[in-house]
Amino acid sequence: MEREQRRNRFVEKNDSLKAEEHVAPEAVEVKDAEAEQSPELVDAEAPDESSSEEESSITDEAEELRAQLEAEQNKYLRLLADFDNFKRRTQKDKEIANKFRSQSLLADILPVLDNFERALSLTTSSEESASLLKGVEMVQKSLIEAVNREGLAEIKAVGEPFDPNFHQAVMQEKDESAEAGIVLQELQKGYMLKDRVIRPAM
Repeated sequence: MEREQRRNRFVEKNDSLKAEEHVAPEAVEVKDAEAEQSPELVDAEAPDESSSEEESSITDEAEELRAQLEAEQNKYLRLLADFDNFKRRTQKDKEIANKFRSQSLLADILPVLDNFERALSLTTSSEESASLLKGVEMVQKSLIEAVNREGLAEIKAVGEPFDPNFHQAVMQEKDESAEAGIVLQELQKGYMLKDRVIRPAM
């Protein structure tokens, strides 16, 4: 009887040990499974950091491209404004050149007009001289009409208030019958080409 009890205890103890041996591997397997899962968690977190870096890099690149585009647009606008100014200046210069294209020729003709004035101021005592002066007067008239068509015009002087833009003073005289600052005598006629003085009156 006592032997049987000991035997039963021994059997129960062996069964208990066997049960623990079966449980231990399962615990190890669970631990191993948890250990295997931890790298997966680490690996899952890594793509988030990489994605954030890529987004930051794309944002920086976009800002740089936007700045370059803005700089190029400003450069284009400046070039366009400069080109418009150049066209306006060129057009204005062209108009001025066309407007005063005959200035050099007319300036050379002024001494000829002066000589006609001097010739016609002479007095004649014979019919032959009077006929000659009549011919000179006709030539002068034709020449004046030609230069007038080109825009040449005389500057009024005698009896006009002195204007330094149109008149050149040679001397000053007192005349009680005239107001101060009035041109009393003209020594040489002045001329304008359209709105430009090519020779002031003296």
